Amino acid sequence: MTRILVVEDEPGIALGLQDDLTLEGYEVEVARDGVTASQRTREATFDLILLDVMLPKKDGFQVCRELRRNGVATPIIMLTAKTHEAEKVMGLELGADDYVTKPFSPAELRARIKAVLRRASADDLDVYRFGDVEADFRRFELRRGGRAVGVTPIELKLLACLVRHRGAVLSRAQLKDEVWGTDFAMTDRVIDTHVANLRKKVEPEPAAPCFVVSVRGVGYRFDG
Repeated sequence: MTRILVVEDEPGIALGLQDDLTLEGYEVEVARDGVTASQRTREATFDLILLDVMLPKKDGFQVCRELRRNGVATPIIMLTAKTHEAEKVMGLELGADDYVTKPFSPAELRARIKAVLRRASADDLDVYRFGDVEADFRRFELRRGGRAVGVTPIELKLLACLVRHRGAVLSRAQLKDEVWGTDFAMTDRVIDTHVANLRKKVEPEPAAPCFVVSVRGVGYRFDG
């Protein structure tokens, strides 16, 4: 059974989410503050986390940042009453997989959950295909139109990182941490160079990319 951790401090909303998702067949646990949420993710395994932004003790942004820095890849959907674009960008930049603004309909949230879970299950595949590209991450091979393409391990790791977080904006710092490691010194220009090299191998038109997309002032997003 798919396990969901609901992190919400408003009792009425938490109970409503728990009841609705339980009826959908999910196993649901509720945490009422950020500290408890962080603790539960260390003690148990969840398939998805619904994470409110405004929480006591530790807010949702802090929880999300902490989980991703600790290598927790569990999909996260952030819930918030805030509507400012900067808030959404911040959540996605910290590693959230999706963002739902309150008030939301139960049907919308259920659809978002199913979509995120589908993407997460696809991340378990050894091979990922988009356009005329086939990336075999297990064998570290890249094919385009059925023909082998020379690719470096770093370029394949960069592509794997973007694919894992497809649809979400990743900052250069996040790419650096996931691809090169947190202790590796890396400038933004070097990361941009690797992205440009990757685009030459996977994009129909590298100068007008449709898969590895730039998000001005933030970083990159994979659409594929």
